[in-house]
Amino acid sequence: MEQVQYNLLYRWFIGLAMEDAVWVPTVFTKNRERLLEHDAVIELFNHVLQSADGHGWLSGEHFSVDGTLIQAWASHKSFVRKDGSDGDQGGGSFKGHSRSNETHQSSTDADARLYRKGGAASELRFMGHTLSDNRHGLIASAVVTRADGYAEREAAKVMIDDARQALSDAQTAITLGADKGYDAQEFIEACQAMNVTPHVACVFR
Repeated sequence: MEQVQYNLLYRWFIGLAMEDAVWVPTVFTKNRERLLEHDAVIELFNHVLQSADGHGWLSGEHFSVDGTLIQAWASHKSFVRKDGSDGDQGGGSFKGHSRSNETHQSSTDADARLYRKGGAASELRFMGHTLSDNRHGLIASAVVTRADGYAEREAAKVMIDDARQALSDAQTAITLGADKGYDAQEFIEACQAMNVTPHVACVFR
């Protein structure tokens, strides 16, 4: 919202003239809730995808998959013991207390999971996954899942299988590019069973 106050590019993108008043944060929050409630974002995504397909901008054959962490709308203080005990002082501090997804759960977002990836600190998160068509780099599918060590590969299998089934010619060769996070024998074999050729970066062991 701060950028919209003085950045003309932002104003042009959202259709505000130079003299137009900028929305207050509460208005933006209410609009966000309406978009989520009525699945407007999903409808917009599907419409854009259909338009791109109609213009021949999707190859439908060569894809790349990737995943990213999404921070949950939940604080550390909400991460309390599932059994309701108050031994960790209601989630006020992590110091001196062992916490895990097996024993703890967010009281405000039960689907959020304490998770870390790479050098990032452990936070309450979800995982976002995208399947991109390589011809123009357009996202052909997207999904959000719980965060765990298998989510990226499981979501990738579902998305590429959906893309494969959407093809009129079941014999069309499909390729799938992925980073080293997908380098697992089970994932490679699952792709091959779907007649998908995986191009996965190898982890040197």
